[in-house]
Amino acid sequence: MNAASGGACRSGPPSLSAVKALVADDLARVDRTIHANLASSVALIPELARHVTDAGGKRIRPLVTLLGARAAGYEGDRHIELAAVIEFIHTATLLHDDVVDRSLERRGLQSANAIWGNAASVLVGDFLFSQAFRLMVADGSLPVLQLLSNAAAVIAEGEVLQLVTTGKTATTEDEYLEVVRAKTAQLFAAAAAVGGHLVEHDPDVLAGLDRYGHQVGTAFQLTDDALDYLGESEETGKPTGGDFREGRLTLPVILAYAQADRRERDFWERTLGNGQQTVDDFAEACAIIRRRGTIAQTYRRAVACSDNAVTALDVLPQSRCRDALADLARLASSRRH
Repeated sequence: MNAASGGACRSGPPSLSAVKALVADDLARVDRTIHANLASSVALIPELARHVTDAGGKRIRPLVTLLGARAAGYEGDRHIELAAVIEFIHTATLLHDDVVDRSLERRGLQSANAIWGNAASVLVGDFLFSQAFRLMVADGSLPVLQLLSNAAAVIAEGEVLQLVTTGKTATTEDEYLEVVRAKTAQLFAAAAAVGGHLVEHDPDVLAGLDRYGHQVGTAFQLTDDALDYLGESEETGKPTGGDFREGRLTLPVILAYAQADRRERDFWERTLGNGQQTVDDFAEACAIIRRRGTIAQTYRRAVACSDNAVTALDVLPQSRCRDALADLARLASSRRH
């Protein structure tokens, strides 16, 4: 494949389909690798796992791995299985998240735990983690194993940290960003940096890829949190208001709480701090957030992260895949679904 050969930046707004088209063959191979490694004599495992892996996910994290590897100059095939590793880790966390959050929908479909129950979802999530580690070990690189296993551990810490801050109305922006760094951005960073490890790049390149992934992951999470108060369920692939109903303090609320008057603070304390919600409370939460302008503030922070991600790519030589990574960063903060 010669996708990493030099080329001019594309004009016009970035599009995910154009970014994915650049590595379409590799993405198809990743999908085949994913399906091959879902095989099991226990029929429930592939049935439940495919319900999640084939439910319309955008494969953003494996896409980062494929583009990062090519942009770093890698020309082999190891990035295919490592991209599958990234998707397995991500899918396992989704299964576990839905159990913890008692979610009944995922990407517009019934969640796995709603269909098969919590125990099956947790155990199949564990299976996916084990398959990810099998593929890591088969790759044979200790630095790659260290990178990805560390990411898995940090993600677990992020999940626990989010649990600790749920319902805590005094959560600060820094505390929120620490949850995002661990729970979301860490896997993006690993997805990006693994490509640099494949060609044994110098520390500056590895650090640049790591920074790119952290910033892109943060931008994606910030826009997700904004969309939970604005997006249509059909467009986002999940019900809006999930964060509110589950008592999660995300940035739109944290900023609104910091600006709140007494009546608004009492509202946040009742609905999020004490978990006492009525059917009309989500609409009131959205009204407060609109009044305080915190969706726009959240998007501005996401744009800053995207800009930082694009700058981080300066460590890489000019190429079409580097341009695609930059486009993906811009997409992360411009999404409206």
